[in-house]
Amino acid sequence: MSIQEFYVPTVSLMGPGSFSKLPERVKTLGGKKPLVVTDKGMTALGYTGKLVELLGNAGIDAVVFDETVPNPTDTNVADGLAVYQANQCDLLISFGGGSSHDCCKAIGLVATSGGTIHDYEGLDKASKALPPYIAVNTTAGTASEMTRFTIITNTSNHVKMAIVDWRVTPNVAINDPELMVDMPPSLTAATGMDALTHAIEAYVSTAATPITDACALQAISLIGKFLRRAVARGTDLESRDKMAYAEYLAGMAFNNASLGHVHAMSHQLGGFYNLPHGVCNALLLPHVCRVNLMARQERFADIAAALGEKVEGLSARAAGEQAIDAIVALSKDVGIPQHLAELGVKDEDIETMVVNAQKDVCGFTNPRKLTDAQVAAIYRAAM
Repeated sequence: MSIQEFYVPTVSLMGPGSFSKLPERVKTLGGKKPLVVTDKGMTALGYTGKLVELLGNAGIDAVVFDETVPNPTDTNVADGLAVYQANQCDLLISFGGGSSHDCCKAIGLVATSGGTIHDYEGLDKASKALPPYIAVNTTAGTASEMTRFTIITNTSNHVKMAIVDWRVTPNVAINDPELMVDMPPSLTAATGMDALTHAIEAYVSTAATPITDACALQAISLIGKFLRRAVARGTDLESRDKMAYAEYLAGMAFNNASLGHVHAMSHQLGGFYNLPHGVCNALLLPHVCRVNLMARQERFADIAAALGEKVEGLSARAAGEQAIDAIVALSKDVGIPQHLAELGVKDEDIETMVVNAQKDVCGFTNPRKLTDAQVAAIYRAAM
């Protein structure tokens, strides 16, 4: 037996209208001049302006850095840090999806602990706490608004650095489904499948605990019930709200039980080809599950039941196979591409991606120890 740790934000605000509480949380944390880290899309849609106005009405003067890119890079982080320092900011607000949260966390790491973001790849490398930090989430997928994970692409070798540090966990996380109703179906699908991947990998992880199991199974159940609805009709506030809870629960699970080879391999696809993280996860998930099934048959049977499959009378293995079939059906229903080749992935890059995937910290808790040949075979099966 070993000592288990559990990480979660100090305060989490959920439900319609929770965004309106942002100013009072800034003041509670003592912020006078926050840096808002977001992207051009949020600004173009008018959301960044609404946030700045909300803070301004409360007498809070915010500085905006909206240069976050879909897979944030080390140069992206350095640019944001320069804005933070030049304006003598004292609090961080990330606003958007996983990319904005990851970029913001990385800015905070370097702002207080120094060096460059490359110094923090791996586990718990920071020496100081981040500035006060509030994450306002607008997608139901990454859970980066409440985790100790941040993923940053190293532009020198196109490898996604997995930075896992308890100090980057936001002080406050806000999930308001009213901010999610304008997400397009493709983004809803990709982020929803990302959340499903988090929950499944956490549930079969070698570091799973009763607490993470409860979070993961509830997340899987909610995603099975509400993701299709959220994709089909984005203005359905109930499905948006339930998906926000689902992705948060999945985040609670993997933030503490960690992940597996889906993420270790997906990170390489994102680094090499700048592909959407959720799409890569969704595409790889059934292939990695098939390889892992023999190591966690009973747990995959639980996943089938959580997804609403009828498993009474089935063996654990048969029920586990049904879980994988259900994952594929959900992925197809919400419009996820089914082959890596459709995304421009090249066979000649697989060998390098395998080497990097085997070094990725996310793979360390995969339920089955995979050889280089097995990882390469998964990539090729997904092609």
